[in-house]
Amino acid sequence: MTLTLTVSDDVAALAPGFTHVAIEAAGLVNAPSDSASSALLDDAARRLSERLGSRAPHEDPHLNAWREAYAAFGAKPNRTRNSAEALARRAVADGGLPRINRLVDVYNAISVAHLVPVGGEDTDHIKGAMRLVRATGREPFHTVAGGEAVVEHPEAGEVVWCDDEGVTCRRWNWRQGVRTRLTEESVNALFLLEGMGPHCDLVTAGAELADLLEKFSPGARITVHAPVGGVVKE
Repeated sequence: MTLTLTVSDDVAALAPGFTHVAIEAAGLVNAPSDSASSALLDDAARRLSERLGSRAPHEDPHLNAWREAYAAFGAKPNRTRNSAEALARRAVADGGLPRINRLVDVYNAISVAHLVPVGGEDTDHIKGAMRLVRATGREPFHTVAGGEAVVEHPEAGEVVWCDDEGVTCRRWNWRQGVRTRLTEESVNALFLLEGMGPHCDLVTAGAELADLLEKFSPGARITVHAPVGGVVKE
């Protein structure tokens, strides 16, 4: 893997069922959301509805496992939802899923359809290796509040993804920072699919995401890495 990803021992001890699949992509072409990416999101919402039936998103076994992991590091699952649950709730609400840009729409569609947290990072803005750690509380996190750029800090003990310049995603996969997010100018990216326990199928979700990236960016170089850690459904 061109970009190194590590999970600290204390995070692994906190959630031994955690696993992830990384997809590296080079030569991508991004653009504003369009009818094709919008259709993917609509189809993902339909697939989610079929999967859930009459259940609420948090009643899915995989999302419930994420709630337990969040509670283990002190987050309140009803207030701080993992990214897959947050998207799923929007998918079943009247407002539906947001349209961001084509690349973000693609990975959000995979997240909703498979009920797994998926993130995308612009690798041209990542500094050094990426690490999943429990925060000290001093790490900088660049975000936006009230339309203004601000720097926040995670709580001590919070699980965060970070690189050499600070936090890239708070509370595991709750809120991504602006520094490394995918924009319409992004051409090189890392997509991270995250699972918790046995009730996820990262292999299938990752393969579908790779196929969509090739479809939306013909000629892009896509590398799907084998699952790391935890229990992965084959």
